[in-house]
Amino acid sequence: MSMASARRGKPKIRAPPKLGPDTSIKDTWTKLSHAIREIQNHNASKLSFEEHYRYAYNMVLYKHGDQLYTGVKKLVAEHLDQLAEERIVPAFPRAGGSHVAGALGGGAQAVEQAVEGDRFLRSVKSVWDDHTGSMRKLKDILKYMVYTQSAKVPTIYDVGLELFWSHIVRSNLYPIHTHLMGTLLSQVQLERDGQSIQRSTVRDCVDILLRLDNPMTPGHTVYVTDFEPEFLRRSSEFYRLESIAQLDTGDAPSYLRNALLVDNLLTPHLHSIMGMPGTGLSPMLDGDRNGDLRRMYNLFLRVPDDKGKSALRLALRENIEARGKAINEGAAAAVAGPAAAEGEDEPVDRKGKGKAKPPSAMAGALAQALRWVQDVLDLKDKFDAILDNAFSGDKQVQASINEAFQSFINANARAPEFLSLYIDDHLKKGAKSKSEEEIEAALEKTIILFRFLADKDKFERYYKNHLARRLLYQRSASDDAERGMVAKLKVEMGFQFTQKLEGMFNDMRMSVESASAFRNYLGRHGGAPPFDFNVSVLTASYWPQPIVTTSSCCFPPVLAGAQATYQKYYDSRHSGRRLAWQASLGTADVRVRFAQRTHDLNVSTQALVVLLLFEDLPDEDVLSYSELKTASDLSDGELQRTLQSLACGKHRVLTKHPKGRDINPDDTFSFNSAFTSPLARIKIMQVASRVESPKEREETQEMVDEERRHMVEACIVRIMKDRKTMGHNDLLSEVASQLAKRFQPSMATIKKRIEGLIDREYLERTGDIGVYHYLA
Repeated sequence: MSMASARRGKPKIRAPPKLGPDTSIKDTWTKLSHAIREIQNHNASKLSFEEHYRYAYNMVLYKHGDQLYTGVKKLVAEHLDQLAEERIVPAFPRAGGSHVAGALGGGAQAVEQAVEGDRFLRSVKSVWDDHTGSMRKLKDILKYMVYTQSAKVPTIYDVGLELFWSHIVRSNLYPIHTHLMGTLLSQVQLERDGQSIQRSTVRDCVDILLRLDNPMTPGHTVYVTDFEPEFLRRSSEFYRLESIAQLDTGDAPSYLRNALLVDNLLTPHLHSIMGMPGTGLSPMLDGDRNGDLRRMYNLFLRVPDDKGKSALRLALRENIEARGKAINEGAAAAVAGPAAAEGEDEPVDRKGKGKAKPPSAMAGALAQALRWVQDVLDLKDKFDAILDNAFSGDKQVQASINEAFQSFINANARAPEFLSLYIDDHLKKGAKSKSEEEIEAALEKTIILFRFLADKDKFERYYKNHLARRLLYQRSASDDAERGMVAKLKVEMGFQFTQKLEGMFNDMRMSVESASAFRNYLGRHGGAPPFDFNVSVLTASYWPQPIVTTSSCCFPPVLAGAQATYQKYYDSRHSGRRLAWQASLGTADVRVRFAQRTHDLNVSTQALVVLLLFEDLPDEDVLSYSELKTASDLSDGELQRTLQSLACGKHRVLTKHPKGRDINPDDTFSFNSAFTSPLARIKIMQVASRVESPKEREETQEMVDEERRHMVEACIVRIMKDRKTMGHNDLLSEVASQLAKRFQPSMATIKKRIEGLIDREYLERTGDIGVYHYLA
């Protein structure tokens, strides 16, 4: 169907026709009143909504809104009187509901009274449903009754509620009010006496009273004016009579057990109640039993001097810390062990020493690190929901929950590393098939955990390392997501925290622009290498030291020529800058011809350097470890990792003699011409650490401690330069306060750094004991 034909077939909405000379207001009202009665008699399906809406519209348009308004009120009132006579009056309980407070007796009489009362309340509820249903339909037909605004009278639906009050609840024709109040109170009394009643019916009728305003007392519902006072009076009388009956037994312990006193039932037993096996606080939290938790919270609020809430807050904190401790212990047991590999099936120690762990153990260590973060996030979601649904969002309870999370999260020394790994897992290309919305939601939650971290500077170090690898190896799933995460950290910590991270993004952008300029340069000057050659130029101060630390590598002639060409290009554009080439950060695609077929290998630049040493050798010739080391100029650790990837991994393009997983100085290597694989393109990644080994954690901690020493000294100098003179305790407090956003310095560390600054004559002690003076 074309768009034109679709538009022609669509019905148009026309304005209602005006009243003609043959159509009188009287006829219009007659038709409209007939329609209203049909609606009240549940025959609305036979009516035309548009037609009767037009009737009401025309009556208001021609200034007969008052007649319409008055007429509708009269019809509704007549219908309510009819409903009262036909449905409610025949259901009046024979007892009348006029009994006084106290026991009603038992047996068949009580059962009969409960049944009759329920039948009567159901009749009231059915009339209410009938009436409100009709009023909703009338409200739709009379939508154009703007008369109610100009005349300042209630809307037709609100008038319907008023009429229900005056013609049903407070009917002048029938004693409905007496029966309704009496029956509700008698049903409550019957349940107190141990009889079974239909609570839902009582609740429905009480809800009606809550929704009806009492015109005689504006601003108050019928429940407040008519039912609640008598309910409270009878409840008081019931407990008065109950206490007399208990006293008549002469059993003091029995009386005390039944006395409803906060001082006796709650205050002495707060901890016992919360600690009840199978039903106390912990099982309630386990089962998300928000109703029971909310009841406990509301009752504990009644305990004087805030003791109830304080006990609940303490118990909550201990419960969360216990759950967090279990999460920490599970992660510690699973992650204990060497590092996991990145992109390689059979990884080894970062230094090339020791035997490699099976891939399953490595993958398990990483999985458990990610599991730790997810478990903490799930636990946080659980208690956020409990806070809202059971504890009314109480700020003091929230503070206790947050304190518990901060406590057990920081009890895990590896929390900063795990959190960075979790973010890396969500931002890395191909890690998981998640939508952008899911990734954004996950990253938003990680910021919540980040706020709890005490060692935010340690997180920064891990995050920089992981971000650097994603950028350099082009593994980021989304540039927008990467920048969005940095923006979140910037909001939390400020510009200085993310300055270097933003510098890394800028370096990658400038490298892309530089690559285009390099191609133009080659077009003008020639000398292009016989392969595609891309260089990323990194600013050393922005990138983490493990990334930009210079490592030696001797490029073969084919690579050295490309290196020299780029060096010449770079020197022509920049004076006073020096390039330090990092072979450990690069990757290469190389086509290798084996005996059976040719494969495209994706390897590290260092692996390419090693492979090229075998290019012109006969297949049966071997190179010793020392020959490879001399020719490549790689350090022992880097050469061992490289050979491990090429000769001991899943895709063994080199053959090691003798066979084995370990790389030893007396090993020899040859090109594996017999290598074959069903894959045309094979990725052989250099081994890199994911979850840190114990030795690597020690190295990281040493670097963190060194950075912290510099930060503490810089903070002391900054404060003293501003204050000039300052007392010892005040200086300690101010330094701790300013650094708390990044980490928690110990008092011993601050004191040691003060002594160091005194020795280097940045500060001096004054004549006053414990007072320092800044030396410009």
